[in-house]
Amino acid sequence: MAIRLEVTMKQAFRFALASMSLVLAAPLAAQEEHASGPLTVEGGLMFWTIVVFLILLAVLKKFAWPAVLGAVEAREKALEEQLAEAERNRAESAALLEEHKKLIATARTQAHAVLAESKALADKERAVALEKTRQEQEELLARALRDIAGERDRAVDELRREAVDLSLAAASKLLGQRLDSETDRKIVQEYLASVDTHH
Repeated sequence: MAIRLEVTMKQAFRFALASMSLVLAAPLAAQEEHASGPLTVEGGLMFWTIVVFLILLAVLKKFAWPAVLGAVEAREKALEEQLAEAERNRAESAALLEEHKKLIATARTQAHAVLAESKALADKERAVALEKTRQEQEELLARALRDIAGERDRAVDELRREAVDLSLAAASKLLGQRLDSETDRKIVQEYLASVDTHH
């Protein structure tokens, strides 16, 4: 940028000299033709105008152009730094976006794993509860069957006792004597037991 400004300044200086020489040449030619007039150009005035212009140009080149070039270079450097910072920010944003995507994917995977684990745990708990319920039902059924069997056995024993008592009462009436000794009872019970095994 600084090189381009120097080249441009050199070109401007050359152009200014060329323009001045043309401007000086035309009025000098016109002055020879016209001696006086409001638009007449005087050679001495023109000379001093060129000298003042060149001095001004030299002063500007020495003092103003370095400041202008410094400001332009500083601006160019600031722009380059801003562009570099923008590129760094873009790269950092892209990295953060990629990291964010990875975190989302990880969270999604973990959520699926937690859901699968929860479902497996719920299925296991349900299976355990069903098994426990089945065992309780089997225990209740077995207890009920035992109770029924016990009640049946008690009812059969009660019926036997009553049958023995009725048999003894009927036999005693038939025989005309009282049969209630333990031996008589034993004989009737053995008979009833043999009848049960045949049926």
